[in-house]
Amino acid sequence: MPDIRWPQIQRMLPELYERGIRILILEGGEPLLWKDGTRGINDVIVKAKKYFFCIGVTTNGTLPLDIESDIIWVSIDGLQEMHDRLRGKSFERIISNIEGSKHPKIFANITINRLNYNEIGDLVKHLEPLVKGITIQFFYPYSESDELLLSWKDRAAVLEKLKGLKKEGYPVSDSILVLDALKSNNWSCEPWLIANIEPDGTYNHGCYLKNRASDNSSCKLCGFAAHAEISLAYQLRWGAIAAGREILGIF
Repeated sequence: MPDIRWPQIQRMLPELYERGIRILILEGGEPLLWKDGTRGINDVIVKAKKYFFCIGVTTNGTLPLDIESDIIWVSIDGLQEMHDRLRGKSFERIISNIEGSKHPKIFANITINRLNYNEIGDLVKHLEPLVKGITIQFFYPYSESDELLLSWKDRAAVLEKLKGLKKEGYPVSDSILVLDALKSNNWSCEPWLIANIEPDGTYNHGCYLKNRASDNSSCKLCGFAAHAEISLAYQLRWGAIAAGREILGIF
Protein backbone atom coordinates (compact mmCIF):
# COMPACT_ATOMS: atom_id res chain seq x y z
CA MET A 1 0.00 0.00 0.00
CA PRO A 2 1.53 3.39 -1.00
CA ASP A 3 2.31 6.05 1.59
CA ILE A 4 0.22 9.17 1.97
CA ARG A 5 1.69 11.92 -0.22
CA TRP A 6 2.71 15.41 0.92
CA PRO A 7 -0.20 17.33 -0.72
CA GLN A 8 -2.65 14.96 0.98
CA ILE A 9 -0.94 15.47 4.34
CA GLN A 10 -1.19 19.24 3.92
CA ARG A 11 -4.95 18.87 3.40
CA MET A 12 -5.44 16.33 6.16
CA LEU A 13 -3.77 18.14 9.07
CA PRO A 14 -6.22 21.08 9.25
CA GLU A 15 -9.09 18.65 8.62
CA LEU A 16 -8.00 16.59 11.64
CA TYR A 17 -7.89 19.75 13.74
CA GLU A 18 -11.42 20.64 12.62
CA ARG A 19 -12.56 17.17 13.67
CA GLY A 20 -11.30 17.90 17.20
CA ILE A 21 -7.93 16.15 17.17
CA ARG A 22 -5.40 17.89 19.44
CA ILE A 23 -2.67 15.26 19.96
CA LEU A 24 -1.07 13.66 16.90
CA ILE A 25 1.02 10.48 17.04
CA LEU A 26 2.85 9.47 13.85
CA GLU A 27 3.25 5.72 13.50
CA GLY A 28 3.98 3.22 10.75
CA GLY A 29 5.22 0.93 9.44
CA GLU A 30 8.24 3.06 10.18
CA PRO A 31 7.46 6.81 10.05
CA LEU A 32 11.12 7.85 9.87
CA LEU A 33 11.28 6.23 6.44
CA TRP A 34 8.52 8.46 5.04
CA LYS A 35 9.56 10.59 2.09
CA ASP A 36 7.83 12.34 -0.76
CA GLY A 37 10.41 13.90 -3.03
CA THR A 38 12.47 16.25 -0.87
CA ARG A 39 9.95 16.08 1.99
CA GLY A 40 10.64 13.94 5.04
CA ILE A 41 9.10 13.24 8.43
CA ASN A 42 10.35 16.51 9.95
CA ASP A 43 8.42 18.44 7.30
CA VAL A 44 5.26 16.68 8.47
CA ILE A 45 6.07 17.46 12.11
CA VAL A 46 6.77 21.15 11.48
CA LYS A 47 3.51 21.48 9.57
CA ALA A 48 1.58 19.56 12.25
CA LYS A 49 2.87 21.80 15.05
CA LYS A 50 0.75 24.61 13.61
CA TYR A 51 -2.37 22.68 14.60
CA PHE A 52 -1.77 20.29 17.51
CA PHE A 53 -0.80 20.62 21.16
CA CYS A 54 1.62 17.70 21.03
CA ILE A 55 3.29 15.70 18.25
CA GLY A 56 4.65 12.23 18.99
CA VAL A 57 6.48 9.70 16.83
CA THR A 58 6.61 5.95 17.41
CA THR A 59 9.66 4.33 15.80
CA ASN A 60 11.58 1.07 15.80
CA GLY A 61 14.67 3.13 16.67
CA THR A 62 16.93 1.75 13.97
CA LEU A 63 17.39 5.15 12.30
CA PRO A 64 18.98 8.24 13.90
CA LEU A 65 16.55 9.94 16.26
CA ASP A 66 16.99 13.46 14.91
CA ILE A 67 13.26 14.16 14.96
CA GLU A 68 11.58 17.48 15.78
CA SER A 69 8.57 15.90 17.50
CA ASP A 70 7.70 16.75 21.10
CA ILE A 71 8.12 13.13 22.15
CA ILE A 72 9.60 9.94 20.67
CA TRP A 73 8.53 6.42 21.57
CA VAL A 74 11.08 3.74 20.69
CA SER A 75 9.82 0.16 20.57
CA ILE A 76 12.05 -2.12 22.66
CA ASP A 77 10.68 -5.56 23.47
CA GLY A 78 13.41 -7.15 25.56
CA LEU A 79 17.06 -7.25 26.43
CA GLN A 80 19.38 -7.89 23.50
CA GLU A 81 18.80 -11.59 22.86
CA MET A 82 15.02 -11.40 23.34
CA HIS A 83 14.52 -8.15 21.42
CA ASP A 84 16.56 -9.44 18.49
CA ARG A 85 14.58 -12.68 18.54
CA LEU A 86 11.27 -10.79 18.39
CA ARG A 87 12.19 -7.88 16.12
CA GLY A 88 15.30 -8.92 14.24
CA LYS A 89 18.89 -8.03 15.09
CA SER A 90 18.59 -4.37 16.02
CA PHE A 91 19.02 -3.95 19.79
CA GLU A 92 22.58 -2.59 19.76
CA ARG A 93 21.77 -0.12 16.99
CA ILE A 94 18.67 1.10 18.84
CA ILE A 95 20.56 1.68 22.08
CA SER A 96 23.32 3.48 20.15
CA ASN A 97 20.74 5.74 18.47
CA ILE A 98 19.13 6.57 21.82
CA GLU A 99 22.52 7.36 23.38
CA GLY A 100 23.48 9.49 20.38
CA SER A 101 20.28 11.52 20.26
CA LYS A 102 19.95 15.00 21.75
CA HIS A 103 16.17 14.75 21.87
CA PRO A 104 15.00 15.65 25.40
CA LYS A 105 12.01 13.31 25.56
CA ILE A 106 12.67 9.76 24.40
CA PHE A 107 10.43 7.07 25.87
CA ALA A 108 10.71 3.32 25.47
CA ASN A 109 7.52 1.41 24.71
CA ILE A 110 7.48 -2.30 25.56
CA THR A 111 5.01 -4.77 24.07
CA ILE A 112 4.74 -7.52 26.66
CA ASN A 113 4.11 -11.09 25.54
CA ARG A 114 4.48 -14.69 26.60
CA LEU A 115 8.15 -14.82 25.61
CA ASN A 116 9.49 -11.62 27.18
CA TYR A 117 7.38 -11.03 30.29
CA ASN A 118 9.85 -12.64 32.67
CA GLU A 119 12.58 -10.11 31.82
CA ILE A 120 10.52 -6.92 31.88
CA GLY A 121 11.91 -5.96 35.29
CA ASP A 122 15.51 -6.31 34.10
CA LEU A 123 14.66 -4.43 30.91
CA VAL A 124 13.21 -1.49 32.87
CA LYS A 125 16.38 -1.32 34.97
CA HIS A 126 18.56 -1.50 31.86
CA LEU A 127 16.64 1.34 30.19
CA GLU A 128 16.46 3.60 33.25
CA PRO A 129 19.55 5.72 32.47
CA LEU A 130 18.76 5.91 28.75
CA VAL A 131 15.17 7.15 28.46
CA LYS A 132 12.84 9.73 29.96
CA GLY A 133 10.17 7.15 30.68
CA ILE A 134 8.79 3.71 29.85
CA THR A 135 5.29 2.81 28.71
CA ILE A 136 3.82 -0.62 28.07
CA GLN A 137 1.19 -2.49 26.17
CA PHE A 138 0.29 -6.17 25.95
CA PHE A 139 0.49 -8.25 22.79
CA TYR A 140 -2.85 -8.45 21.01
CA PRO A 141 -3.35 -11.30 18.51
CA TYR A 142 -5.39 -9.45 15.85
CA SER A 143 -5.93 -12.19 13.23
CA GLU A 144 -2.60 -13.81 14.08
CA SER A 145 -1.89 -16.81 16.26
CA ASP A 146 -2.37 -16.21 19.96
CA GLU A 147 0.87 -18.04 20.87
CA LEU A 148 2.37 -14.78 22.22
CA LEU A 149 -0.73 -13.86 24.23
CA LEU A 150 0.02 -13.73 27.95
CA SER A 151 -2.19 -15.54 30.44
CA TRP A 152 -4.21 -13.38 32.84
CA LYS A 153 -2.24 -14.78 35.78
CA ASP A 154 1.11 -13.85 34.24
CA ARG A 155 -0.27 -10.51 33.09
CA ALA A 156 -1.25 -9.66 36.65
CA ALA A 157 2.17 -10.73 37.92
CA VAL A 158 4.10 -8.53 35.49
CA LEU A 159 1.81 -5.58 36.25
CA GLU A 160 2.54 -6.02 39.96
CA LYS A 161 6.25 -6.06 39.11
CA LEU A 162 5.89 -2.82 37.17
CA LYS A 163 3.98 -1.22 40.05
CA GLY A 164 6.79 -2.15 42.41
CA LEU A 165 9.42 -0.71 40.08
CA LYS A 166 7.45 2.50 39.72
CA LYS A 167 7.18 2.88 43.49
CA GLU A 168 10.95 2.32 43.75
CA GLY A 169 11.51 5.28 41.44
CA TYR A 170 12.15 3.55 38.11
CA PRO A 171 10.75 5.52 35.13
CA VAL A 172 7.57 3.48 34.58
CA SER A 173 5.30 6.18 33.19
CA ASP A 174 1.97 4.36 33.12
CA SER A 175 -0.09 5.23 36.18
CA ILE A 176 -0.64 2.82 39.07
CA LEU A 177 -4.33 3.28 38.30
CA VAL A 178 -3.90 1.87 34.80
CA LEU A 179 -1.47 -0.87 35.82
CA ASP A 180 -4.15 -2.10 38.21
CA ALA A 181 -6.96 -1.66 35.69
CA LEU A 182 -5.20 -3.77 33.06
CA LYS A 183 -5.06 -6.82 35.32
CA SER A 184 -8.63 -7.75 34.47
CA ASN A 185 -9.62 -4.93 32.10
CA ASN A 186 -12.09 -3.51 34.59
CA TRP A 187 -11.83 0.00 33.13
CA SER A 188 -14.45 1.71 31.02
CA CYS A 189 -13.18 2.65 27.55
CA GLU A 190 -13.95 5.98 25.86
CA PRO A 191 -13.22 4.92 22.25
CA TRP A 192 -14.56 8.16 20.77
CA LEU A 193 -11.47 9.97 22.12
CA ILE A 194 -9.29 8.17 19.56
CA ALA A 195 -9.00 8.42 15.79
CA ASN A 196 -6.50 7.13 13.25
CA ILE A 197 -5.59 7.54 9.62
CA GLU A 198 -4.88 4.47 7.50
CA PRO A 199 -1.97 4.46 5.00
CA ASP A 200 -4.46 5.10 2.19
CA GLY A 201 -5.78 8.21 3.97
CA THR A 202 -8.97 6.62 5.33
CA TYR A 203 -10.15 8.27 8.57
CA ASN A 204 -11.33 5.95 11.35
CA HIS A 205 -12.94 7.37 14.48
CA GLY A 206 -12.84 5.09 17.49
CA CYS A 207 -10.62 2.39 18.92
CA TYR A 208 -7.44 1.49 17.06
CA LEU A 209 -8.66 -2.12 16.87
CA LYS A 210 -11.63 -1.08 14.74
CA ASN A 211 -11.59 -3.14 11.51
CA ARG A 212 -8.41 -4.91 12.71
CA ALA A 213 -9.70 -7.48 15.20
CA SER A 214 -11.07 -10.69 13.74
CA ASP A 215 -13.73 -11.28 16.40
CA ASN A 216 -15.60 -9.62 19.23
CA SER A 217 -12.94 -10.30 21.88
CA SER A 218 -11.01 -7.10 21.19
CA CYS A 219 -12.22 -5.24 24.29
CA LYS A 220 -11.80 -8.26 26.55
CA LEU A 221 -8.19 -8.82 25.44
CA CYS A 222 -7.20 -5.14 25.16
CA GLY A 223 -3.78 -4.40 26.55
CA PHE A 224 -3.29 -0.84 25.32
CA ALA A 225 -2.28 1.12 28.40
CA ALA A 226 -2.46 4.38 26.44
CA HIS A 227 -6.16 3.82 25.69
CA ALA A 228 -6.84 3.09 29.33
CA GLU A 229 -4.91 6.19 30.43
CA ILE A 230 -6.80 8.46 28.02
CA SER A 231 -10.19 7.03 29.02
CA LEU A 232 -9.55 7.29 32.75
CA ALA A 233 -8.17 10.81 32.38
CA TYR A 234 -11.40 11.84 30.64
CA GLN A 235 -13.28 10.29 33.57
CA LEU A 236 -11.30 12.68 35.82
CA ARG A 237 -9.23 10.00 37.52
CA TRP A 238 -6.28 11.90 38.91
CA GLY A 239 -3.65 9.18 38.45
CA ALA A 240 -4.31 9.04 34.70
CA ILE A 241 -4.36 12.84 34.42
CA ALA A 242 -1.00 13.01 36.20
CA ALA A 243 0.45 10.39 33.84
CA GLY A 244 -0.73 12.46 30.88
CA ARG A 245 0.97 15.52 32.30
CA GLU A 246 4.22 13.60 32.79
CA ILE A 247 4.25 11.95 29.38
CA LEU A 248 2.74 14.61 27.11
CA GLY A 249 3.37 17.72 29.15
CA ILE A 250 0.19 19.46 28.02
CA PHE A 251 -2.24 19.39 30.96
